[in-house]
Amino acid sequence: MLIPRQKTPDLTLPTLDHGEFNLSSDISERGTVICFYRGLHCPVCATYLTEFQKLVADFAERGVATIAISSDGEERARAMADKIGAGTLRIAYDLPLATAREWGLYISTSRGKTSIGIEEPALFAEPGLFMVTPEQNLYYGSVQTMPFVRPHFTELVNAIDFAIKSNYPARGEYTGEA
Repeated sequence: MLIPRQKTPDLTLPTLDHGEFNLSSDISERGTVICFYRGLHCPVCATYLTEFQKLVADFAERGVATIAISSDGEERARAMADKIGAGTLRIAYDLPLATAREWGLYISTSRGKTSIGIEEPALFAEPGLFMVTPEQNLYYGSVQTMPFVRPHFTELVNAIDFAIKSNYPARGEYTGEA
């Protein structure tokens, strides 16, 4: 389990149009929002990433970088990028499932074709949304066991505003006895 205020796993992946993404050297004033998505087969992911794409500039205004990541290969990642109009949203691909597990993501097995007629991969990671500080410490994290009921990006932008104004620390860091 990832612990707030502690270092996250390293993460280095290829992106479609922005070179290699390396979390440990990703330059931003306040950190990076990482959105792990299920893949091209997921219609909920397409809607979700479309909203993320619309807010990339809002995150950037607050000094926060953004990236969307899946275990899809380059071809499927490109199809998703085209589908959502990912002009400024970085899209990374080829997430190893072992790395997904390091981030606490759930792994699912294929159920064949989805409602939009696209075959699910044999194995794929379920969604997760994280904000990581420039020091690569976990600030915020949310993981899902299925594609529904995800955190809203506009709420995250507003939360970042509050955190900046109030110097609000990451919460959930206690690991002692309960």
